[in-house]
Amino acid sequence: MFSVLIVEDDFSTRKLMSVVLKNGGYFPIAAENCAEALSLFDSKKPDLIIADIMLPDMSGFRLTEAIRKKDADVPIIIVTAKQSPSDKHYGFMVGADDYMTKPVDEEEMLLRIKALLRRAKSASEQKIKAGNIELDYSSMTVTSGGEDLGLTQKEFLLLFKLLSYKGKIFTRNELMEDVWGTSDKDDHTLNVHINRIREKLSENSGVEIKSVRGLGYKAVTADA
Repeated sequence: MFSVLIVEDDFSTRKLMSVVLKNGGYFPIAAENCAEALSLFDSKKPDLIIADIMLPDMSGFRLTEAIRKKDADVPIIIVTAKQSPSDKHYGFMVGADDYMTKPVDEEEMLLRIKALLRRAKSASEQKIKAGNIELDYSSMTVTSGGEDLGLTQKEFLLLFKLLSYKGKIFTRNELMEDVWGTSDKDDHTLNVHINRIREKLSENSGVEIKSVRGLGYKAVTADA
């Protein structure tokens, strides 16, 4: 279930939006100001954010900028009573993905959320964030804190496969077939690559490749 962070200082509006989202199949997370929203963003990692502009401690524009410094990809919808083109333009300039004016049509809001999440999923399919590392399939790199961990192509493909289904056990044959195109290679080849990945993952990567006796391997993270 996708989670949606609602940032709205009006209690009635916040409550109504939470109900609409819940009925639409989403998990609502509510915040009444920007400070609370930023704290919830860090702890709950929502899939999408809906933010009002007129908030008590900081504008929704400033909140959008602050979130963009933390995450360049999470979809953000600005919802406000302000309807001037300049406000709308500024909202997009600071990083909003969509802009809706009050009163919001509930069905339209759900449709826009669905569309943004679909686009976000498509964009993120080539990237995986796990623990403290990020895998980018387009460049076949694994980074931790911006530092490239130097995995080879085969090592990258193995780790990407394991982390695409975190916690799932893959047999040796499945991994060999997927990465090398055959399961006929010596087991030693797979063992060597797994051990090299383990060595390259930094101590604070938050990711561990575990051997499952008699079966194969699985990747787990510290928060699993």
